[in-house]
This record gives sequence, C-alpha cells and structure tokens, in this order.
Amino acid sequence: MKNRIICIAVVAIVSLCLFQCGSRNSAGGDPQQPNVLIILTDQHTNDLLSASGNPNLHTPAIDRIAERGVYFTASYCTSPVCGPSRSSIITGRMPHETGVEWNTNSLSDRYPTVGQIFKRVGYRTAWAGKWHLPDSYPQIKGVDSLHGFKVLPFQSLDESWALGADTDGPIADAAINFINEQDGAQPFLLAVQLHNPHDICHVPRRPHDYAKHHEIGDPLPELPPNHNPPMKEPEFYEQKRKMDHYGDELLLTQSYGESEWRAYLYHYNRFAEMVDKEIGRILDALEKKGLADETIIVFTSDHGDGAAAHRWAAKLSFYEEVVTVPLIISWPGKIPQGRIDREQLVSGIDIVPTLCDYANVQTSADFRGKSLRPILENRDSTLRDYLVVQLADDRFDTTRQARMIRDRRFKYAVFNQGKDPEQLFDLWKDPGETQNLAQAAYYQDIKARLRNNLQTWIRETNDHYVLE
Repeated sequence: MKNRIICIAVVAIVSLCLFQCGSRNSAGGDPQQPNVLIILTDQHTNDLLSASGNPNLHTPAIDRIAERGVYFTASYCTSPVCGPSRSSIITGRMPHETGVEWNTNSLSDRYPTVGQIFKRVGYRTAWAGKWHLPDSYPQIKGVDSLHGFKVLPFQSLDESWALGADTDGPIADAAINFINEQDGAQPFLLAVQLHNPHDICHVPRRPHDYAKHHEIGDPLPELPPNHNPPMKEPEFYEQKRKMDHYGDELLLTQSYGESEWRAYLYHYNRFAEMVDKEIGRILDALEKKGLADETIIVFTSDHGDGAAAHRWAAKLSFYEEVVTVPLIISWPGKIPQGRIDREQLVSGIDIVPTLCDYANVQTSADFRGKSLRPILENRDSTLRDYLVVQLADDRFDTTRQARMIRDRRFKYAVFNQGKDPEQLFDLWKDPGETQNLAQAAYYQDIKARLRNNLQTWIRETNDHYVLE
C-alpha cells in the first residue's frame, strides 16, 4: 500500500512537470523561451541618462540595463508625438500605417500589436501605465484589456493622474505585483509605460509649482552649445513657436533668459532621476523573483524634448534632441553586454520584430521595422542605409505635415507649409544642427539623393505625404 502511494505521488509530480513544460512549449516550442519586459518613459531625450556621460544627473537603474546590454544612441522615434510614436513601438509600423498621427487617434486594427502577437503563442501579456491611443489611461473608463494586453489597475479614480510624480510609483507597484505573480509555467510580456520625465511640460505651464533658478541650491546645468544657433528656421517652426495649444511650452518659454533655461534643464534632470528610481524598483523585483536572466529587457521612450537646444522646450520638431531617444536591449548571455553603438540607425519600429526574432515567435504580421538581432550579434553588419521620421504637429490643423530622412551623415527635413521649407544638416561636422545647408550649392547633390530616397520611402509605404 505504501509503495502504491509513493508511485501515485511520483506520477502526479511527473504529470505536473510535463504540464508546466507543455505550457512553456505552447509559446513556440522552446522551454527556455524568454520573458519580455518593455520599459517606456515619456519625453526622454537620448542623453538624459548618466550612461551617456551626462554629468548633470544620476540614473543607476537605466545604467544597469545598459551595462547588461547594448545601448543605441542613433535611435529615432517614428514621430515626435506621444501616441503616434507609441503606436509604432507596439506594432512595428509607421504612424500613417497605424492610423495614429495625432494623440487624438485610435489605434487601427489593421496591424497586430506585440501584445496580440505574443498572446497568440501562449504568453501572458499585460500593460501597466499610460496608453494614449487615444486615452491616456483607459482604465478610468473601466477598460481592463486593450489590443492583446491585460490592463493592470494601479491607482484609484479619486487620485490625481496628471503628473508622473503622481502616477509612476503606483505604475511601478502594479508592474512589481505582476512580476511577483509569475509562477514560471507561462512566459510573460509586460509593457510598463511610465510618465516621467514628461512632467517637464508643466514647468513653463505651472511656474509657481517649481523652484525658480534663484531658489535652487544645487548648481544649474550649463546651456547646450546650440542654445542660440545662428540660423534662420523654416517658417513652419516659427509658426509652431507661436501656437497656444499642442506644444504651448514653446510660447510660454519665449521670454526665458539664460537662468530660466538652466532651471528648466535642472528640473528635466530631476524628473529623469525620479522615473529612474521606479525603474530600479521594477528591476529589483525581477531579480528577486529570479527572472532577470530569463528576461529580455527593452528600454526606450516615445520621443525626446528640445532640452533648451535651439531654445526649444517641447517635442514636435525634427531637432536631434527631440527625435532621438535611448534604446537599450539586454538579455544576459544572449545579447552582448556593456556596448554603446553610435553608428547603427535604429527606430522604434524595430522593437517588435527584434522581440519576435529572439523569442522565436512565428507570426504572419508584416513589419515595417527590422530585427536588430544581426547588428546586436555582429556590430560590423549594417541594418539600414537611412530612416524616416514623420511629423503632424497640430491636431487642429491636420494639413500641417513634415518628413525627415537621415542617413549615416546627413539629415534632411521638408515641410509642406511656409517659407524656407527645407533643412539639411551635416551631422558629422555640425551635430548641433546650427548650419542649414539646404540652399548651399555644394550640397545640392546630397539633398537630391536624400529627396529621392524619401520619395522611394513614401511610395513603398503608401505614405500620403506629397513631396513637392
């Protein structure tokens, strides 16, 4: 009788093990299929982390991800607007394809999200935090699932939802709770959209809520060398600086002097440090659970901020500070560690195909982006010759459109309204974008080549932009 009981117990244990292994195998056939953690911040320009060498802030959590992975610095958003860029990050398609060109647009069902793709192959998928496609926080309306993601509740409706200072702690709590619930029987994909350093938008909007330059005890950051570039801007930008909506920070900072701008940068750094603390808590939970080595981590942002360069205080432009964002990918033992890649041109549309590639997820989805795996594993290979960023800068005037194309050295931008509608920069000689070469005789062949490449892109992606 005793032996029979032992045999039954052994069979039960083996059966349970087979069930759990089968659960992992259902997600593509690999029992070691990785978990996925996507960490997104909002309005986080590329060098707003200490891993980049920025001496004005300390971001140990983001630095931890960079130390365990590859940090791309020539990383671009698809559009310097929250919703459009985020729609690209989760689908691998451009904003004109996802149906989200302004923050008021809903995500099209035409292309699956990374949540839908991974859920179909057995992953447990969840979204924590800001959504903005189009509602900033859909759970306020009682929504508990979106486009393949379970929406994780994180805050009661009677609390403030306007600032990262209010939401990022509870969002991190929700992410940590989700991680702690994992039992290893099923791989997970968790996307965490934190709010900061987006609170920088409110420094010019709520001047009485933030310390003035003479009230800040710490040393203030120096202004960037391209704070006052000797350059006439396209009229498109001049008009943008005067709008009292959708980027009104530009209007509100027009009277800023040097001290005000330095205080602006001081607060921007502090917001980055605030969100970094929450990221650190999430990473600690992952490590405490013993899942760090089994998890691909992607860190990036939807777009950057002008950060006082060109006296620009918002998103909604093609200046480097606005359109470049940090992109860090780590997976211990699978992806090289501690590498900074300053050469490869990468985009938010590359994230989903990269995750599918590494997780061995088979999908019929067609991506506009490319898997970064070849350049992660072989830094001498080349991913692409150029990339494109699009801009629709006024949701109340949908006719206002612009496009930008960048190759290894040059960047060309064209605007469909206003005088002087072109910009061309040699980013090797002029990384601060202080000399517009669009009309310089010597550079006309280069401009023509970039325009031809942009026209090809427009045709191949069915972009509605008219290049005149």
